[in-house]
Amino acid sequence: MAFSHPALLVLVRHAESARNIAKKGSVYFADDAARQVVRGVPDHLIELTPDGRKQALQTGNGIRERFGTFDYVYTSGYARTEQTAEGILEAYPAAERSAMRVKPELFIRERDSGFAYDMTTAEAEAAFPWLNEYWQTFGGFMARPPGGESLADVAGRVHMFLVELAARHAGQKILVVTHGGTLRCFRFLLEGWSYSQAQQWPEGGAPANCGVTTYRGTGSGLELEDYNRVYWTVGSSTDGI
Repeated sequence: MAFSHPALLVLVRHAESARNIAKKGSVYFADDAARQVVRGVPDHLIELTPDGRKQALQTGNGIRERFGTFDYVYTSGYARTEQTAEGILEAYPAAERSAMRVKPELFIRERDSGFAYDMTTAEAEAAFPWLNEYWQTFGGFMARPPGGESLADVAGRVHMFLVELAARHAGQKILVVTHGGTLRCFRFLLEGWSYSQAQQWPEGGAPANCGVTTYRGTGSGLELEDYNRVYWTVGSSTDGI
């Protein structure tokens, strides 16, 4: 069968990061003590926790056993996705690793959270007293955090990435290591979600750290095979970005 898209697209959310632990699933930091470990560290430099590195290693074993090698491995270029990819690829012998090209891709970076990136809940409410009403009005897909991106903005660049995959990697096996918000945009585009479906993850539907989502190429496009399969047993974080 001739493909006009990848034959296999495997999406992996990055492993547990230091910021996941510090924020504990909240939009903002609970207080100054909670943010001290990561305060002042830009999003692209946030690293994995020790448990996160173990998650990546265990996930690599599951991915290699199930899918074998890939033609290309894409990361967002952020430290936590690059470290996750490195952990996954450690499951492969050197000869297999050398055959897979690893590339950073700016289009699949996480959503820019804007000016409130390092704020506590109290600081954000004081700085942007109108924000909660605005968010409720426009919803979690269309609303932009102050100085940041909406998920609709992120979907625009994910769309460009998918166009590039179709043009450059038809019939190939592609592994993508990215972020929770970006994964929602992949699903919005690949599965034809409505705006209302994309507003928020359904109850219990947010991707786990190192959750693996698989799309197989068919004659009509990329079709979801399974979502958020977890191969690791150490650690437990599923929150944050």
